Amino acid sequence: MGETEYSEALKLGKKEYRARIAKGQFPYLPVLDEILSEADIKTEQNMGLVQVPLDFVVGTSTMGRTYSFAANFMPILDEETEFAVKWSNLSDAQMNEGIRDPIKAFEYMNRYYVLEGNKRVSVLKYFNAVSIPAIVTRKIPKLSDDYDVRLYYEYMRFNEITGLCSVEFTKLGNADKLLSLVGKEGRWDEETKEKFAKVMFDFSKVYNFRGGDRLDIKLGDAITVFMEVFGMDAMLEMSESDYNKNIINTWKEFAAEGEKHKINLVLDPTKVQTKTKKSLLNYLIPQTQKKLKVVFLYPREPKTSAWLYSHELGRMYLDETFSDKLETEYVAGVDENNVEQVLEDIIKAGADIVFCVGPQMMPNSLKVAVAHPEVYILNCSLNAPHPYIRTYYGRMYEAKFLAGMIAGAVTDNERVAYIADYPIYGMIANINAFALGVASVNPRAKVYLAWSKTKDYDRDKFLTENDLHYVSDQDIITPNDASRYFGLYKIQGDQTLNLAMPIWNWGVFYEKLLQSVLAGSYKAEGQEQVKALNYWWGMSAGVIDLICSKHVPYGVKRLADHLKSDITKGEIVPFFGKIYDQKGELKNKGEHEMKPSDIMKMDWLVDNIVGNIPPMSEFIDNAKMVVELKGVEGNKL
Repeated sequence: MGETEYSEALKLGKKEYRARIAKGQFPYLPVLDEILSEADIKTEQNMGLVQVPLDFVVGTSTMGRTYSFAANFMPILDEETEFAVKWSNLSDAQMNEGIRDPIKAFEYMNRYYVLEGNKRVSVLKYFNAVSIPAIVTRKIPKLSDDYDVRLYYEYMRFNEITGLCSVEFTKLGNADKLLSLVGKEGRWDEETKEKFAKVMFDFSKVYNFRGGDRLDIKLGDAITVFMEVFGMDAMLEMSESDYNKNIINTWKEFAAEGEKHKINLVLDPTKVQTKTKKSLLNYLIPQTQKKLKVVFLYPREPKTSAWLYSHELGRMYLDETFSDKLETEYVAGVDENNVEQVLEDIIKAGADIVFCVGPQMMPNSLKVAVAHPEVYILNCSLNAPHPYIRTYYGRMYEAKFLAGMIAGAVTDNERVAYIADYPIYGMIANINAFALGVASVNPRAKVYLAWSKTKDYDRDKFLTENDLHYVSDQDIITPNDASRYFGLYKIQGDQTLNLAMPIWNWGVFYEKLLQSVLAGSYKAEGQEQVKALNYWWGMSAGVIDLICSKHVPYGVKRLADHLKSDITKGEIVPFFGKIYDQKGELKNKGEHEMKPSDIMKMDWLVDNIVGNIPPMSEFIDNAKMVVELKGVEGNKL
């Protein structure tokens, strides 16, 4: 019997050998000794007895037996050899009682290279076994900026906590995200392992049947995406038909996960030809059609927040301008705990478009967006990787650059304060643009940075100790707060002089976004690919502006107005030329404009800033949710 099996295995081995030769590829097993040198290795770790997935056993440790096998571990030596006899005997043993003796192997970057037991691996692979027991020694590479090495370090932590060898990832952060989604603190116990094994088996069965194994992602990425939408508990209760329906509905999310640049930034509104605002809507919506229902979701009442109030002004602008063609309403008090139910309720009540004005609403609204593709759901944030929910934000850094230029020109001691709230995507660009604006007119000036949402924040102490008279603070005033601490201002004794105020024209933003929806271009923008779309509009779209007060010197105001015109026309950009971070590292080369995606994802500060990006542990409790969801990578510690 073993001789027959060897003959069949030999055919598979020679077929693989010829196929690789034809493609100009190495036809034998890879050899670990030739892949790395001891200089590449930080240390070795004894992993003990491990049940190793056979798909992950890819080569040999040394050259000794590599030429006995094709690259698929099938034999290529003739049937008359002693090797063939031993292989056949192992085949008989596997069929009669099963191969139980563990092999010895080295693990490197989650792939296994056999030190002893190559024929056992070959036989078990021939019989399509799933795993093999192995005494494993892990070779740990030195930590570097190499993406694969960083990915492997995340895997090692995941492996230590879960004990799982077969779950792999292609995207940094997914391993930690999956651990968080499962929700087990510390190392997994047997109950947690059994639950995860169930959802992994049920999910992978349907996912692979639907063709998921042909996507450019690993199974670990896919189940992370799915669990982020539906949750661990819901997956435990899903039937096969539930999985089938939900995997089909979530397919764009899987496909987007494999895109190298999966977030597409839309930097300007789609051009819509129209004579007047009302004639556009008259043209696009037949008179007999029902009014479009637009709903805004706020975390709390708008009058309690400058940020929310600016959006409420935008909503009221829509109501006044298009009252005959659409109706708007808002729901306050929406957070991560009730957003799913609120969305279901307003969709049932006829909502066509929903603007979620809070990044904390994103995770739990995703499930609703997947289930209701007929409703447009957008979230006010940046860098969201979900095709089913588009995000929108303004390039406020353009106005901040101008404000920084004004501050640098008028400062009386070459010191300027910048007070920020959350280190989220977009905020770091605002801070850096302001600092570059300061440096453009005053290379010696420094920008002192403070964070209002940290536990030890004391505004007066910060300003006094650093002798700061000119301050960039929150963008607009809160309706129920008479404070003048907004925009760029000067502290002059007991008096506060407001110099310049960045403007969010949310009414214009929402108007143009709705024009895009009504004209059909909203759908067209997403048809060619499965990438997530982020609308990131600026001065060129009329959604961002800067207003100067009479306290700004005439010459400085003229320069600011001239630069604003150039930014609006796209003739100059804030992030251009050589830019260095606080460590002296060159972040942008001379005579080059920084890519928008690099601006969005900034997690570093320019060299004339005094201060840092705090880790999440330093923020007050009610700020941590926002920082966790949308914080830049450098502060998620």
